[in-house]
Amino acid sequence: MEHIITIEGGAAFAVSTEEDSLLRGALRAGIGMPHECSVGGCGACRFDLVSGDMETLWAEAPGLSERDRKRGKRLACQSRPRGDCTIRIRCADEYTPAVAPRRGLARLEGRRQLTPDMSEFSLRTAWPAAFLPGQYALLYPPGTEGARAYSMSNLPNADGLWQFVIRRVSGGRGSNALFDRLGVGDEVAIDSPYGNACLRDTPAREIVRIAGGSGLAPMLSIARAALARPDAPPVRFFDGARTAADLCGESLLGDCPPPHRLSYTPVLSMPDASPGWRGAVGFVHEEVKRALPQPLDRYEFYFAGPPPMIDAVQTMLMHKHGVPFQQIHFDRFF
Repeated sequence: MEHIITIEGGAAFAVSTEEDSLLRGALRAGIGMPHECSVGGCGACRFDLVSGDMETLWAEAPGLSERDRKRGKRLACQSRPRGDCTIRIRCADEYTPAVAPRRGLARLEGRRQLTPDMSEFSLRTAWPAAFLPGQYALLYPPGTEGARAYSMSNLPNADGLWQFVIRRVSGGRGSNALFDRLGVGDEVAIDSPYGNACLRDTPAREIVRIAGGSGLAPMLSIARAALARPDAPPVRFFDGARTAADLCGESLLGDCPPPHRLSYTPVLSMPDASPGWRGAVGFVHEEVKRALPQPLDRYEFYFAGPPPMIDAVQTMLMHKHGVPFQQIHFDRFF
């Protein structure tokens, strides 16, 4: 069975009654519905319900402000149609999925510890791992409610291999379930791909990657894809971490040929916890400004990490250095 969703003044599309959210149903139908995180954190998929009945999945989702709630706003990623509905939202071609998301089961083939709290999870599906470098998947950890978004760190492949660099978050039910309850050979539900901060076919500008915390994974995928292009410009990779023990980007990028086209700069925000450290210190965006030859509008920027880092990088690039928005691509990790 299906519900028919009509966009006021626009298209109509069908959403399966088995679909877990309006957003995922819209994207599977090829509708360019705005989104970033897909799990209630960013608020990019806000919409108005004009008519019909919608179930709210997470009433306290941080993607809605109190003002949004008073105005009756809803999140498409946290809403499930209960019947035919009419909604008000502004869609855009840039959000139309280049690769249609697909749901199914993935089997854990292996887990490799990278840092004290980060591991590489290797999953295998019966279908090809089709995605754009920089996109993410929704995983449904065992014994928890709802999905968690994790970016792929490897490249698309026909073998169905999906690799993720996942940080164990203190008190995080999703990440702890993956670390503690998912063993080699176990299956986990996967829905992928999503996201728009993926590698573009851009002019011959040098490419700058900025990773903060768990934002390392999509930057690895984008860097690997960029370096695999024989005629692509060099890649500058800035890796922000708390301590030297939290760094693993350089070793993971070791399989990227040719090495002379890759510049890797680690930056520590807590250098006092790493005796003998002689590298860059402070906030990663500040090191980007110090290290890159000016002007900054000569580069193509990709970055991923926690919201404060994303906001700081955006402010630096757009407001202080006039980098065009078209040269800026990012994902927030909530």
